[in-house]
Amino acid sequence: MKTITNKKLLSVSLIVLILSSCGADNKKSQETTFYKKEAVNQKKLELSIEASGIIEAISSVEIKSKASGEILLLGAEVGDLVKKGSILGQIDQRTPKNILDQAKSDLEASRVRLENAKSQYDRGKELHSNGSISDKDYEDIQESYAQAKSSVVRTEVSYENAKIALDDTIVRSPVQGTIISRPVEVGQVISSPTSAVGGGTILMTMADLSKVRVRALVDEIDVGKVSIGQIVSIKVAAYRDKEFFGTVSKIEPLAKVEQNVTTFPVLIDIDNNENLLLLGMNTDVVIEVLNKSVSLSTPTMSLRTRKDIYSAASILNIPKQAIDIFLSEKVDGENFNKFIVIKDTKKGPELTWVKIGASDLSYVEVLTGLTQKDTVFILPSKSLFDYQQRFKERVSASFSFG
Repeated sequence: MKTITNKKLLSVSLIVLILSSCGADNKKSQETTFYKKEAVNQKKLELSIEASGIIEAISSVEIKSKASGEILLLGAEVGDLVKKGSILGQIDQRTPKNILDQAKSDLEASRVRLENAKSQYDRGKELHSNGSISDKDYEDIQESYAQAKSSVVRTEVSYENAKIALDDTIVRSPVQGTIISRPVEVGQVISSPTSAVGGGTILMTMADLSKVRVRALVDEIDVGKVSIGQIVSIKVAAYRDKEFFGTVSKIEPLAKVEQNVTTFPVLIDIDNNENLLLLGMNTDVVIEVLNKSVSLSTPTMSLRTRKDIYSAASILNIPKQAIDIFLSEKVDGENFNKFIVIKDTKKGPELTWVKIGASDLSYVEVLTGLTQKDTVFILPSKSLFDYQQRFKERVSASFSFG
């Protein structure tokens, strides 16, 4: 019996101890305030935008042959660095060479015909002046001479075009760069872009890889903070310990929408003198949009508007009449660069208008309205405050007896 009695006494003691501790916690919670105070002070505001992108060439050149025919030689492979004027390919020259020989022969024949026509013209002119031939005969001689001259011009043009066509069978590099693709092989028959409807066969694609760019997709919320000339930090998976730097060169005006997310392509130029960055690499981009030391700063959560100042001020028991008097006058720049802050004074909480500047989302620069000696209140919304009060009441009720 004594053992059972002792156990009952021990149980009652534990219950009393638990309830007393809960009561103590409840009492402490009633003393808890739902706001913080923070002094206005100096701060360095930093803000950056993160995005992802892909390495691409700034400019690439498609190499095509103006001549059609079988490929006899390809002078470069993918990855080769070629200089301007280097031979990249040679096409079968038999047909162009035959056309050139024929054009040369036609040119020589037309020049002989021109000499004969000129001799006939000189004789006809002399005979016509003496009245030995009629006007009609003289006109026929003149026409033959003009046609001979025209024939020489046509054959000269044909001869020059035939030489150009023969030269076109040798494909040379138009610029200095690196071969990034070569879809054809020796022995393949290609078509010329000047004769084929589809634009001709691409022999190679080359690009200057000494300077590349990243096409980064920036969220529409952040793109307004990006400007031409900003310095950008770039990292790629292949070189995690190395940081690359680029410069924003263009913000494309056409958005891209994927899965209801709207982004804008931002082009970032990067010097690639070491040829470490390869086309198609995925990148992580960090664009620094703010790095500024300010003399006065306040938490962004301390800023209030005309619409929510009543609910915030009620937590500090500021009379509604005092708020009405404070808001009686319209202030230029409200909700743009002018906001209401509740600061702590010797007389109690006091409302004041502040003008703000740069912000890093957590803190904001204060241009006017506060000094370094001031302390501001950071308050929750009225709905959150009411919820916390109801929660406290439910907790208190759950431990009440009677």
